[in-house]
Amino acid sequence: MKCFKLISNILIFCCLGICNAQTATITGVVLDENNNPLSNVNISTITNGVSTDINGFYFLQIISDTKTFITFSHIGHKNVVLENLILNSNETFEFNPVMKTNVTQIDGVVVTPEGKKILKGITNIPPELVRHIPGANAGVENILKLLPGVSSNNELSTQYAVRGGNYDENLVYVNEIEVYRPFLIRSGQQEGLSFVNSNMVQGLTFSPGGFQAKYGDKLSSVLDITYKNPVSFGVQINANLLGASATLETINKNKRFSSITGIRYRDNSLFVNSKQTKTNFNPTYIDFQNFLTYRFSNKFHLNFLGNISLNHYQNEPLTRQTNFGTFNNPRALLVYYQGQENNKFNTTLGAFKGSYYLNDNTTLKLITSLYHTTEEEYSDIIAQYELGEVNTDLGSEDLGEVTSSRGIGSQFNRTRNDLNALIFNLSHKGNHSTENKTLEWGIKYTHEDIRDQLRESEFIDSAGFFIRPPNPNFINNEPDVPFDAPIVPYEGVQSQNFLKTNRFSGFIQYGMRTVWKKNDIYYNIGIRSQHWITSGVDITKTSHTTFSPRAQFTIKPSWEKDMLFRFSTGAYHQPPFYRELRDITGAVIPNVKAQKSVHFVLGNEYSFILWDRPFKLISETYYKKLSNVNPYTLEDVRIRYAANNNAKAYVYGAEVRLNGAFVPGTESWVSLGYLKTEENINGRGNIARPTDQRLKLGILFQDYIPSIPNLKMHLNLVYNTGLPGGSPSYADPYIFQSRLRDYKRADLGISHIFVNANNLYPENHWLHGFKELSVGFEIFNLFNNQNSITNTWVRDIESKQQFAIPNFMTTRVLNLKLNIRF
Repeated sequence: MKCFKLISNILIFCCLGICNAQTATITGVVLDENNNPLSNVNISTITNGVSTDINGFYFLQIISDTKTFITFSHIGHKNVVLENLILNSNETFEFNPVMKTNVTQIDGVVVTPEGKKILKGITNIPPELVRHIPGANAGVENILKLLPGVSSNNELSTQYAVRGGNYDENLVYVNEIEVYRPFLIRSGQQEGLSFVNSNMVQGLTFSPGGFQAKYGDKLSSVLDITYKNPVSFGVQINANLLGASATLETINKNKRFSSITGIRYRDNSLFVNSKQTKTNFNPTYIDFQNFLTYRFSNKFHLNFLGNISLNHYQNEPLTRQTNFGTFNNPRALLVYYQGQENNKFNTTLGAFKGSYYLNDNTTLKLITSLYHTTEEEYSDIIAQYELGEVNTDLGSEDLGEVTSSRGIGSQFNRTRNDLNALIFNLSHKGNHSTENKTLEWGIKYTHEDIRDQLRESEFIDSAGFFIRPPNPNFINNEPDVPFDAPIVPYEGVQSQNFLKTNRFSGFIQYGMRTVWKKNDIYYNIGIRSQHWITSGVDITKTSHTTFSPRAQFTIKPSWEKDMLFRFSTGAYHQPPFYRELRDITGAVIPNVKAQKSVHFVLGNEYSFILWDRPFKLISETYYKKLSNVNPYTLEDVRIRYAANNNAKAYVYGAEVRLNGAFVPGTESWVSLGYLKTEENINGRGNIARPTDQRLKLGILFQDYIPSIPNLKMHLNLVYNTGLPGGSPSYADPYIFQSRLRDYKRADLGISHIFVNANNLYPENHWLHGFKELSVGFEIFNLFNNQNSITNTWVRDIESKQQFAIPNFMTTRVLNLKLNIRF
C-alpha cells in the first residue's frame, strides 16, 4: 500500500502543469580582425541588452527554450547576428565573434549555432542536466547510460558499453587531452570516482559511432568534455551521504588568467551495505583536479590540466545468503567469509596545451601529457559455502532457512597484483578554416611503459576433496597407482611483464559546407593512421600499421519541416593496449593485431515545435562488421582477453530518441534502442557476445510544481534486457548461453531551490550572499528491483550439476544532499 501511494504521488507530481520562464546565458569575448578585444560593443535582444567591457567581455541572460535573435553592433564594424539560438534552462553558451571592419552591413553576418551542433552526428548534453540528474554515480556517465545505444548493468560503475562494444572501446577527452582509467579494477564497488568532475564541465559531446578521423583509435565511441574557463569568482560546495565536493572558480582583473579547481570525496558504503553480502567496508576515494588558462596575448593561450586520484579500498566480507531457484523448488546459497581485500589505485595526470591563433583562419596547438598509475590488489579470502533447499512452510518458525544441504565446500582466493604504468603523449593539432571549408590535421607520439606482476590463485575444496584443474598433465589412476602430484590451484596466474610500446599516429580531414539546389550540404572526409612498436623483457619486438579512412555526409533539405539526414562510414581500428596483449595465463602476446570495425550509420533529425515548445526526434540505424576480433570474458567490470585474433563479429541495431521541453523550462527525453551482436570464434558458429544487450529503454523526466516552481523533480528510468550470464571456469562458452535477468532501475531526486539566478535576495536578507542554495533527497532503485551483474557457479555434489547463482546489486537507498554556491 505504501509503495502504491508513493507511485501515485510521483505520477501526480509528474503530471502537474506549467512554470515560470527560465533563463540561460550567452557569454564570450568580442574581437576585431586583429584579434584585439573590442570594448563598448552593443549586444542586444528584443527584451534586453549589454555592452562589452574594456577587455571585450560580455555576459547576457536570455529566456531559455525559445528562439532568440542576438545582434552584436559597433560603429565602423559589420553587425554580427546570432539567429534562432535556443538554449536549455541554465545552459551557458560561449560565443566569441570576430567583427569585420570597413562599413556597417545592415543585413549582418548570419551565424547559426544549431547547424554546427547537428551536422557532425554528435549528441550535445547540457552540463546542468548532468549535475542534477540522480544516480548511484551521478555525473556524465550517469546521463550517457540513458541514451539508447549506451548500456551498463552496474550502477556502482562509471564504465559503459556502446553499441555492442566493451568498456575498453571508448575514447574520453577533456579539452582535447586523452584521459585513462586504472587497469586492475575488477568490480564496480572498487571504482570510486569517474575522472570527469561534472562541476567543472562547461560542455560535452558524445558520438556512439561513425565519428570523424580527428578522434583516436577506438572501436565504439568518443566522449569529448570541455572544462570551464571561469568568467567570475565563484565557490560551489556539494554534500550528501555518499561524499562531498568543492569547486573554486577564479579570474584576475585583466581576465588573462583563470582557473577552476575541484576536490571530491566519495564513500560507497551506503550502497555496498545494501547488498546481500554483509561486510566491513572502508573505502577512501579522493580526487583533486584543476584547469588553468593564461592568455599571454590574443594570439597565444596556455592551458594546464592536473589530476591526482587516490582510491583506497578495504573490504572484509562476513556472510551472504542468496535465495534462488523456482517457486516449487527454492534453493539458497549460504557463504561465510574470512579474510579481507586491500586495494590501492593511485593515479596522476599532468597536461599542457598551447594554442596559437596565427590569424583569423588558422589555429595551431601543441599538447603534451603524462599519466602515471600505481596499483595494488592484495586479498586473502576464504569462503565456506553451503548449497541447500529452503523451508517454504508458511507456518514454520524456520521459514526461509536452509533445511538440507546439497553441496558443502570452501574456496580460497589469494591475490598479489602490482602494476606501474607511465604513459607520455606529445601531439600537434591544427586547423585552417575559410568561409565554408575546414582543413584539420594532427600528429601524435605516445610512449607506454608498463610494469606488471600478476600472482593470483583460487583453491576449491568440495566436501573434503581437493579439486584440481581439468589439466591432462595430472592423471589420477588411484587406487592402482598412488597419486602424488603437487597441490596446484584450480585457477592460477603467475607472471611478470615489462612492456614498452611506442605509437606514432596522425590524421588529416577536410570538411565543406555548401548549398545544392537550395539544400544545405555538409561533408567531411579524412584518414588516420597509426604505427606502433612493442618490446620488452623476454618479449619479441613487433610492429604493426593501420590506416582508417572515414567519411560523413549530411543534407538538410529546403523543406518546410526542419529535417536533416546523415550518413557516416569508415574503418575504425583499435591497436591493442596492454590488457589486450595479455592472455588468460598473464603472458604478453606481442603479435596481437588491431581489431577492426567498419561502421555504417544512417541517421535522421527532425526538429519541430509542439505545445509552443521545441522538440527533436533523433533516429539512427547502424551496422558494424568486425574482423581480427580479440575474444574476451566479462565479469563485473573486469575484462580478460584471449590475446588472439581468432574471431569475427557483427553488430546491428536501431535507436530513436525524443527530447524536448515536455514541461516548460526543462529538458526531458525518451529513448529506445535495439541491438544484436554475435561473434564467431575459430569458425565454430555465431554466439552472443558478452555485451549482447538486445533491448534498451531509457527515460529522463524533469518537472516541478507550478505553484512552487522551485520544488523540482528529476526521474530517470532504465530497462535493459539481460546480458549473457557467462560460463564456469574451463567450460565451453558455446554450451553456456543462458542470460542474466532483465535490468530495471528507477532513481528519483526531489530538491527545493532556495536561491538561483532567477531568485536572488536583497542585501539585507540572510540569503543575499548565496548565488545558489538547494536541499533535497534522492531515492535510488525506487522500486527495489533485484538486478544481477554476474553469476557465481556452485557445484551440487549429488547431481554434479553447476548452478548459476546471481550476484545481486544494490537495493533501495535513500540519500540526502545539499548544494551551495557563493
